[in-house]
Amino acid sequence: MDQPNVGSTFRPQGIEAGVHLYLSSAEGDIGALFGQRVCGLPITLSLCPVTEWIDAADVAASAVAVVQVDADSPASIKRFEKLAEMSRTPLIAATYEPPLALVRSLLKSGAHDVVPLPLTLEELEASVTQVRAEPEVQAATTTPARTAHGKLVLFIKSRGGIGATAIASQLACRYAAAEARAHREACLIDLDIQFGDAAFQLGLHPRLSVCDLVEAGARLDGQLLRSVAAVHPSGLNVVAAPGQLMPLDAVSSDQVIAVIDRATREFGTVFVDLPANWTNWSLSLIARADKILLVTELSVAALNRARRQLDLLSEQDLGKVPLQLVVNRNVRKLLGGGSAIKLADVEQALGRAVDFTVTDDPEVLAAAIERGVPLDEIRRKSAIGKDLDTISAALAADFGLER
Repeated sequence: MDQPNVGSTFRPQGIEAGVHLYLSSAEGDIGALFGQRVCGLPITLSLCPVTEWIDAADVAASAVAVVQVDADSPASIKRFEKLAEMSRTPLIAATYEPPLALVRSLLKSGAHDVVPLPLTLEELEASVTQVRAEPEVQAATTTPARTAHGKLVLFIKSRGGIGATAIASQLACRYAAAEARAHREACLIDLDIQFGDAAFQLGLHPRLSVCDLVEAGARLDGQLLRSVAAVHPSGLNVVAAPGQLMPLDAVSSDQVIAVIDRATREFGTVFVDLPANWTNWSLSLIARADKILLVTELSVAALNRARRQLDLLSEQDLGKVPLQLVVNRNVRKLLGGGSAIKLADVEQALGRAVDFTVTDDPEVLAAAIERGVPLDEIRRKSAIGKDLDTISAALAADFGLER
């Protein structure tokens, strides 16, 4: 990975919790609300029909949610009641000329306030101020609820062409198969948006890609994510890289984080294959990862790049991320023409121990990639398969997953 165009110090970027509006149309002063803040919180908007279901996981990302209710639609009222039952985020109901009976009903069902439509900044400010002053809301703010999120595992490569994607795809398959036996799911997202071919290496040819998730914006939910992901026979859900080259800066940190956050809410473990070049959004993901696997090989060029990447992480205050070093194409016995670099040389060059090695077995791996199948379909109990099983088991143990 090459160094991104960032300042002297990188600050991890994420989606700031704010006041999210779920409205059926942008009437009244809604347009004037964009770029404004209420009680110091940013305002965001999702346009959706008053009866369309709102994912409680999406609401959980907001500090306060304002949800439109149609007084004449029982389905709309039921939607709000069900959402209030499932969500711990403070909800404000918004409706046109609500009758007193409806106001009482909404407050009883869990609404923290009811505001009239069309919505104005003054009304919204007053309502949010009142809601955030409530003792139970203040308590929830100071002691946030623990949410069940999946584990995030990132693959970064010291340089292109060292087989990191092959390791990521084959490891993810073996991991997913073991997880399926424990009734858990895993997902692999190929974020190498220029040269990613993880899906292709696994024999998958999905029509949709990660770009469809990025472009979905506020429409992104679990159902859409699963419709984009292709399911491998191992049980692994694979979100492919786009079929056409696109600039790395065509997507933002917020867009990428939204996709990854959705994936970690949907699946138990999410593997992400990052591009060889550094971007601000790849650094943002590193700051959020539960495990990072830096893949290198026994060559001077690869180790030099790996050293520079470790230095960059340290410079950007990311030196303490949970990173482990994987040496690919390791030759167990030095043969004629083999690399003269030993694992001890790697540790001396990088200033850290080698955590995992993956045996150099080009005959088995190349055949698996060409046929788009798991390693075991080429050769059962191969050395490279055994090495990947060791990494898979170590990840499961680190995450406290019983198999």
